[in-house]
Amino acid sequence: MRLLKPAKIGLLSSALLLAACGSDNATEQQVPPTLVRTQTAEVIEHFPSTNFIGRIESYDDVTIHAQVSGYLISRHFEDGQLVSKGDVLYEIDPIRYQAAVAQARAAISQAKANLVNAELNWERGKSLLVTKAISQANFDGMTADKASAEAQVEAAKAQLRAAEVDLKNATIRAPFDGRIGRSQVVPGDLISPNAALTTLVSMDPIRASFNMSERERLRLKMDSADSASTSNEITLFLSDAQTYSEMGEVDFVGNRIDVQTGTLAMSARFANPDYRLLPGQYVELQLSALQAQSAVTIPRRAVQSDLEGEFVLSVNDEQTVVRHNIALGPVTEQGATILSGLEGGEAIIVSGLQRARPGANVTITEHIEQQ
Repeated sequence: MRLLKPAKIGLLSSALLLAACGSDNATEQQVPPTLVRTQTAEVIEHFPSTNFIGRIESYDDVTIHAQVSGYLISRHFEDGQLVSKGDVLYEIDPIRYQAAVAQARAAISQAKANLVNAELNWERGKSLLVTKAISQANFDGMTADKASAEAQVEAAKAQLRAAEVDLKNATIRAPFDGRIGRSQVVPGDLISPNAALTTLVSMDPIRASFNMSERERLRLKMDSADSASTSNEITLFLSDAQTYSEMGEVDFVGNRIDVQTGTLAMSARFANPDYRLLPGQYVELQLSALQAQSAVTIPRRAVQSDLEGEFVLSVNDEQTVVRHNIALGPVTEQGATILSGLEGGEAIIVSGLQRARPGANVTITEHIEQQ
C-alpha cells in the first residue's frame, strides 16, 4: 500500500474544503427570497377608549324605619316586590293616634273659647280704663290674660299638628319607586320608634361607579372643568360578555385624586327599564374620549412579541426586513392602534412572518394600501 506524502495530503484537504464551500455558496444562492404580504400602517382619527371595572349602585337606597310605636296590623307587599312612590307598605294600629288628634282638636276649641272670653274682658277693661273705673294694674292683667289665651291657641294648634303627624306615620308608605327588600316584621309585632322594617332601592335609572387613573383621565380628556357635564359615550358589558342595550353617560366626576390609589372616583348613569342591572353587580365599562385623536393603526395579526416586548416587521425601499419595537394601544375597528414605534406609511408585514427575519431580503407578493 502506497502512502501519500504530507504535502499531497494538505493539497487534497484544501481542494475538498474549497469544493465544500463552493457547494454551500451555491446552495445559498439557490434559496429564493422569502415571500411576504404587506399593508400600509395607516394614520386615522379615532376616539380612544379605556375599559374599567365598575359596580352597580342605586341612586336611592334606604332602610325603612318606623317613626311611631304600636302593634303592626298589616303589611301590603310581598318580599322583593316592585313598589311605586306613595304605596302603603305597613300599617301600625292608629287608634291611640286618632284619639290624640281628637284630643288636640278639643284642646284647640277650649283654647279658642278662652281667647274669646279674654278678648271680651280686654275690650271692657279698655273702655273702663278711660273712665278711670279700673286701675291700670287691672287692665294690664286683662292684657296678660288675652296674650296667654292667644298663646294657648297656638300651642293647641301645634299639638294638633304633632298628633296628625304621628297618625300619618302610623301608615308607612314607599318614599320612591323601587324594589322592596325582605320584611323584618310581621303583623302582630310590637313596633318601636326607629325600628328597621325593610329596605328599598331605586332601580331605574341606575348608576355604575368606577375609578379612573390620572393617566387615563388625561388621555381621555377628562381634565377640563366641564368634564362632569359633558356627555361621554359609555358602553357597559355584563359578566357574560354581553353588551348592555342602553348607552350610559358620565354623571359624576370626583373633585380630588385619592392619594392612596392615585385614582379619581367617577360614575355613569344608565337607564334600567328591564331591571337587568342590580345594585352590587360588577360590570365592565368602556369609556370613549371626548375628542378624536390621531393614531397609527395596523392589523392585529401583524403584532408579535418576544422577550424585548411587542414588535412588528416592515419592508423598506431596499426590500429589507426592519424590526420596530412598539407600544400597543387599544384595538379599534380599523385595527390595533400603535402608541409609539411607528410614524405611519410603513409597509408592515402581515403574511409570511414565520420566515421573515430582520435584515433579510424579501419579496413582496401583495401590498395593501389601506384597510
